Amino acid sequence: MSGEKIRVLMVDDHTLFREGLRAIIDQQPDLYVVGEAKDGVEATKKAAELQPDVVLMDINMPVMGGIEACRQITAQDQRVGVIVLTMYREDKYAFEAIKAGARGYVVKDSSADELFRAIRAVRRGEALIDQAIATNLLQEFRSLAERPSERNFVDLSEREVETLHLVAQGLTNKQIAEKLCLAEQTIKNNLSIVFQKLHVNNRAEAVASAIQEGFISSG
Repeated sequence: MSGEKIRVLMVDDHTLFREGLRAIIDQQPDLYVVGEAKDGVEATKKAAELQPDVVLMDINMPVMGGIEACRQITAQDQRVGVIVLTMYREDKYAFEAIKAGARGYVVKDSSADELFRAIRAVRRGEALIDQAIATNLLQEFRSLAERPSERNFVDLSEREVETLHLVAQGLTNKQIAEKLCLAEQTIKNNLSIVFQKLHVNNRAEAVASAIQEGFISSG
């Protein structure tokens, strides 16, 4: 992947916003806007055709909204990383986006550098959620964990639980590897196994599931 540009699909119903976003993204040497869409239906089709690495997805759009489009895109190709890029700071939107498979949640008044950081993190398989929302989002997952439900037995090792604790703190694979004195590839392999055990697709969903199953606490 070294030297390859990150292919970005932009989805927003405002033409001027897309044009401005394209201009700043294309200035980055490692990023490339591969296409644009004005609603969720068009986004789903273009994601299948263009095979982007990352999709920047607005929420409130005509025809089909961003949450449903996120759900469909991640269902058809789990390698695609969807970042919700929206004006909404409400926790409910972030919660629904993560449940739909989004790996990132960035508000539109963030800086360009924050957006670039999110794109690169999601391309690496990590998750990035706006800090102002993250705490309340964990509280929402905690409330879910406290609701009575039928749970399937999931067996995680002490090392896997320890790794999930560090993921929940926002550490990257490299930082976790350094903290646990392991190779970065080992952390990637361990997380892949954890994802399979928890039946999730990404880090954000893994943390949510681990909280709900009682392996880690939202505190």
